[in-house]
Amino acid sequence: MKAMIRRNGVGLSVYISKKDVEEAVVAVENEDMWGGVVLVRNGWLLDLPNLPLNTGLPLTVEAKKRSDWD
Repeated sequence: MKAMIRRNGVGLSVYISKKDVEEAVVAVENEDMWGGVVLVRNGWLLDLPNLPLNTGLPLTVEAKKRSDWD
C-alpha cells in the first residue's frame, strides 16, 4: 500500500490515502526507520523499504502491512 510519511510538530506520521487514515508513528524497529517495521497508533505494523539515511520527508513509499513483529 502507498504510505506517505512526514514529520509533524510532534514526530512522524503515516498517511494511507486509500484508507483515508493518518496516524502517528509510535515505535520503530530500526533507529533510522528505513528497512524496518514501524508501529502506528492504530496498531498497524508497516514494513518500510530500504532507503538511504538522508532521505528527505515527506515521502510516499510502498509499505507492507504485517500481522506481527516477527
